[in-house]
Amino acid sequence: MDDIRPASLLTRYSNVRQQTQSLVVGLSEEDMLVQTMADVSPTKWHLAHTTWFWETFVLRQYLARYQEFSPEFNYLFNSYYDGIGDRHARAERGFLSRPRLADVMAYRDHVDDAMARLLTVDHGDKNARLAPLIELGVAHEEQHQELILTDIKHVLSRHPFSPVAFPPARRTEPAPIAEPGWVEFAGGTVDIGVDGVGFHFDNEGPRHQVILVPFALADRLATNRDYADFIADGGYATPSLWLSDGWARLQDEAWSAPLYWRQGDAGWQEFTLHGLHPLDLDAPVIHLSYYEASAFAEWSGARLPTEAEWEHAAQRARGPDGRYAQPGVSAHPGITPSNPSGVTGLRQMFGDAWEWTRSSYSAYPRFRPAAGAVGEYNGKFMSGQYVLRGGSCATAPWHVRATYRNFFPPAARWQFSGVRLARDI
Repeated sequence: MDDIRPASLLTRYSNVRQQTQSLVVGLSEEDMLVQTMADVSPTKWHLAHTTWFWETFVLRQYLARYQEFSPEFNYLFNSYYDGIGDRHARAERGFLSRPRLADVMAYRDHVDDAMARLLTVDHGDKNARLAPLIELGVAHEEQHQELILTDIKHVLSRHPFSPVAFPPARRTEPAPIAEPGWVEFAGGTVDIGVDGVGFHFDNEGPRHQVILVPFALADRLATNRDYADFIADGGYATPSLWLSDGWARLQDEAWSAPLYWRQGDAGWQEFTLHGLHPLDLDAPVIHLSYYEASAFAEWSGARLPTEAEWEHAAQRARGPDGRYAQPGVSAHPGITPSNPSGVTGLRQMFGDAWEWTRSSYSAYPRFRPAAGAVGEYNGKFMSGQYVLRGGSCATAPWHVRATYRNFFPPAARWQFSGVRLARDI
């Protein structure tokens, strides 16, 4: 980051902590304890884990005579850092009725006070080492803000009466959706990855060259209307459209529609963080697994883009973005925006829905993880996962960039994940 003065770091820290608190004001203590599947963590755990991150990687290293809040918390709220020590099983985080939510909030206050003490003193030469850790911690907490939204959505979706996490979304005036189009790219030798300037995660680099053959991307995300046509045409009953593992998962879990679609007397409905609503056919389809995105692309006579194609195209996108996280306003994609008059290009490359790519999550050439436990942040997960790009309606707007590499296993459906089609020229 450009400004490494402690006062600037404290502002960044305080802002992200306040944003996290704003996400949970409408939740009950009982809401924040529930864990509905192994991939979902209770909200209370997210509040504690993000606090543990600051305590472990910043305060213990940089604040003299720092007193930890509880020696038990290092075991309870470590996520996956083997270099730190043993930890509580991920699938059993919902069993942690203790500590109480009040204790977790006191823990947050304790660490916030300590961080304020740390960042009201100029540390001289240490500022240059402290600043990247603060920026990493801010990005880490932003990731967990998104997980708070995705996880509580799954939790509340299991309630029989579809409770509301946030007030009704602000509705925009209906507008005719623009017809889909294609944007072509000549390919050739292109550069992708970070160039070392500005904050980034280690998995976004090093910058390197790739060769692209000519390709085209759909100028917008696939919509609920598009996907409803896929369902109506027997998409979930046609094995030739599916990867073998995806077809097996479909049968094992009886998939027949995206995760939060509900079939009602009047047609499809969709569970959202704002409650159960009629399906907005012109909004982007979300909560698709990689398998579903791949099958839809096959049915469409297209394919999923590679992450190199996506990044190369995103660097040249000219159309409007979609929605980002706006708790209290909307935590759901909006209607596909039209391009401004006279402008042609890719819409929704950022925001609304994470976009599955066909690229396996692996290391770029010359990648090396950072030294120490913090090096476990990304590199250790480069196996069995696929890359998503672009951010979603649950992502902080300042958190996304063209080089950002999100990643999840191919069966993951609880994220705000959608699809943009690609094809060869």
